[in-house]
Amino acid sequence: VTMKLKSWNQWLGYVLALHFPTLVLWGDFGAMALDNGLARTPTMGWLHWERFMCNVDCQEEPDSCISEQLFMQMAELMVSDGWKDAGYEYVCIDDCWMAPQRNSLGQLQADPQRFPGGIRRLANYVHSKGLKLGIYADVGNKTCAGYPGSFGHYDIDAQTFAEWGVDLLKFDGCHCDSIKHLADGYKYMSLALNRTGRSIVYSCEWPLYMWPFHKPNYTKIRQYCNHWRNFADVYDSWESVKSILDWTSSNQEKIVNFAGPGGWNDPDMLVIGNFGLSWDQQVTQMALWAIMAAPLLMSNDLRHISPQAKTLLQDKDVIAINQDPLGKQGYRLRKENNIEVWERPLSNLAWAVAMTNLQEIGGPRSYIISIASLGKGVACNPGCFITQLLPMKMELGFHEWTSSLKTRINPTGTVLFRLEKK
Repeated sequence: VTMKLKSWNQWLGYVLALHFPTLVLWGDFGAMALDNGLARTPTMGWLHWERFMCNVDCQEEPDSCISEQLFMQMAELMVSDGWKDAGYEYVCIDDCWMAPQRNSLGQLQADPQRFPGGIRRLANYVHSKGLKLGIYADVGNKTCAGYPGSFGHYDIDAQTFAEWGVDLLKFDGCHCDSIKHLADGYKYMSLALNRTGRSIVYSCEWPLYMWPFHKPNYTKIRQYCNHWRNFADVYDSWESVKSILDWTSSNQEKIVNFAGPGGWNDPDMLVIGNFGLSWDQQVTQMALWAIMAAPLLMSNDLRHISPQAKTLLQDKDVIAINQDPLGKQGYRLRKENNIEVWERPLSNLAWAVAMTNLQEIGGPRSYIISIASLGKGVACNPGCFITQLLPMKMELGFHEWTSSLKTRINPTGTVLFRLEKK
């Protein structure tokens, strides 16, 4: 009798789920990951680009120019203000750190005025704090900002980064003269990094530059990269964050099943704590980056960040979803009347569910969803405990499989839940 009842419950769950506009993605991940033992969970850290861009004027703006001082200050704060304890580990340099030319040996070199101690000294300092250093280079002839590119220098640049003590390389794709050179360059640099013998996380922008021409080969990309950018740079605006979410959900059938331990889809930086997002929009970015198993690379000024933004970025329950060891990327389950429902399977048969209100007029909106339609019909079969994590934590108690979950969502805001069987 128990077996028959269980089968009936499962069947009913699938029937109920079909009553809604629903897209469920699933499938065992089969592609091999880059075998360097790194990024078993999404990378966490800080990256300068969105907030500080290519500011090289240290005379006029000494506190916000791209210099060793900036990265040393961020490293100090990552330890003293609890970021390291929350899991943020990498201090990452983006474009504009280089001198305009290579040295006489053909090696990249840091700008001597802005990085007087060179990258080796900066790496030593970052390591002394128990953190890791990331750096930036480009697969083409020049970086996006016009500094020396790595084309024709992959081996020497990989060796240089290893000798400096670099722990992550963000490899951009500007100024590459052909699709073949782009693909070959990304593959070659991956192999060159591994040949150095140093553990260096490899962050690619390979698919971003392939999409205008043809669909990227994610099986191949995953074999060479630890994470990869698919879409345009994030800006400090809701339109930008929304466009990234739109692209991800529209292409989820092509990308979601390629994410997993060792390799991740990268929707770009967290801009929480800056100027462009409302509080509800910051909650949305944090919640959905967790659902998407995205690298959490903040781009903000840790010297001037509100306590509210800091609390959100350091929320241990949300970070635990992002870092869940099962390593399955979440997906958009449905969209109806400007409400989106996203879900992500977690370890120990738990699930994360996010509900986002995309309507930008009016006030908070109520939304009701059948419990049986969540988590492929099995997340709460026969019941589960539900905890709301964002925008504030609340224990919602035990819910039976046949019940509903009702919530209220602010415009452009998100409510994030954890469902688990205790």
